[in-house]
Amino acid sequence: MNTIVKIAGFILFVFLSGCKVQHGAQLKKGQWVLGGFERPKGVNPIIEPDTSSVFYDPMLKKEIRWENNDTFNPAAVVKGDSVFVIYRAEDRTGKAIGHRTSRLGLAASVDGIHFERLKTPVFYPGPDEQQDNEWPGGTEDPRIAQTEDGLFVMFYTQWNRKVPRLGVAISTDLRHWVKYGPIFKKSKNKPALVNEPHKSASVVTVLKGNKQVIAKINGKYWLYWGEHGVYGATSDNLIDWEPVTDSKGALKAFISPRDGYFDSGLTECGPPAVLTDKGILLLYNGKNHAEKGDMRFNKNTYSAGQVLFDQRDPTSVLARMDVPFLRPMESFEKSGQYIDGTVFIEGLVFFKQKWFLYYGCADSKVAVAIYDPRHPGPMDPVPGL
Repeated sequence: MNTIVKIAGFILFVFLSGCKVQHGAQLKKGQWVLGGFERPKGVNPIIEPDTSSVFYDPMLKKEIRWENNDTFNPAAVVKGDSVFVIYRAEDRTGKAIGHRTSRLGLAASVDGIHFERLKTPVFYPGPDEQQDNEWPGGTEDPRIAQTEDGLFVMFYTQWNRKVPRLGVAISTDLRHWVKYGPIFKKSKNKPALVNEPHKSASVVTVLKGNKQVIAKINGKYWLYWGEHGVYGATSDNLIDWEPVTDSKGALKAFISPRDGYFDSGLTECGPPAVLTDKGILLLYNGKNHAEKGDMRFNKNTYSAGQVLFDQRDPTSVLARMDVPFLRPMESFEKSGQYIDGTVFIEGLVFFKQKWFLYYGCADSKVAVAIYDPRHPGPMDPVPGL
């Protein structure tokens, strides 16, 4: 049985059969889940490597083909009448993922499906104040959201091949960015965190009319972050963030990997979270552990899950899916740099009365899946069900 529920001015589709959840706060089964998302036929992948794009790199001081190896892990935002995607691109300077240099490219679409790309990156390591944090590994895995007054805020991984750190940058036009550096550099709760590995930030947003904007929870900006668990942080200015800690000053994980489930290896935050009248909905990336995972899914595969937090207490979990709503099924999701299979979600926008979900495919290409509340589709099927 399928159900349609109206939440915070938009529609959530509830696919009840095969959608198992953890229960809490007396929520009815499935009545908070976003989806299902369907891959539009014949269009994916929407962004692939381009060997013709040439860029003069200010660090190497020469022209390079900056996106000729892989293009993946996209952020997305709506500006005017178009969807803009900022995607991670790798050159061929190294022999494996994490050992090349990543830069961020920009693409635009009037229908959310067919994109035109700039030939040069809009965000990359340079001889600036962030050089030591971003070179030679680069700028990776962006997530973007917009403030009510039109500023674009991007969280991304700064990778110097020593310590991955979350950085933040702000733009008015998506092409020109001001880098503000590591988000935890001024932390008082846990000052050592800035020099410890951390990544993947999903700031909380809300839909006001048809516009998705950054929200405040209990008077502060809030984001979820992390890959070995989902943690939290708060801010007054979107630049300087304080991690949420317990009474002993330790980081507090709100969800963690679960043995026997699709997210047994990692629980890595996805696109900006969405505040609804049911709670705060976070879409995240789950990695299936090779030995301790759900054996119905491939070992080490990345699939997408959802978790609902209490809007009054964003640390409190109300419900969590036990099976993924999106998993590697297409050939382009199971071939590339990451042959075990990956759908890695990072961009979610409400556009033309539909939800567009943008994701990386096997760390090599970009694809889109669409949820239309007027014509809802099923979740990706679970093997054996």
